[in-house]
Amino acid sequence: MRLLLVEDNLSLADWLSRALRDNRFTVDCAHDGAQADHLLRTQAYDLMILDLSLPKLDGREVLRRMRARGSNVPVLILTAANTVQGRIQGLNQGADDYVAKPFAPSCAARTKARIRSSTAARCATTATRGFSRSPRSRSPCRRASMRCSKR
Repeated sequence: MRLLLVEDNLSLADWLSRALRDNRFTVDCAHDGAQADHLLRTQAYDLMILDLSLPKLDGREVLRRMRARGSNVPVLILTAANTVQGRIQGLNQGADDYVAKPFAPSCAARTKARIRSSTAARCATTATRGFSRSPRSRSPCRRASMRCSKR
């Protein structure tokens, strides 16, 4: 599973990317919103972990642009701005989950859960050669944690 981690705090990004890699994720890091926006336009990701307070381009704008391009990549917001209104706003803008800093080591578990639910939604649309395929990526929806049923 390939993740994009967007975090401007370099020590937190390093720690979190190591923890995610220890859980067998492939992690690309961006340290500002402009870099994240560029990567989202040029690379394919299974999930993005997004800080909201970013230099060059705010995290909410990164999320808005991504959704405007029609991307349905799951987004886990990771931010210190932990207000009820902020969480509601982030979820309404297209985020799939919201984790407040400081956070417990549950971030890896939440990441796996988001990818599982996203993979399940992409599977089972077009049957080709006995396997369900994702119409968007044209690749089989078979993952280590999720197997589509034969049709």
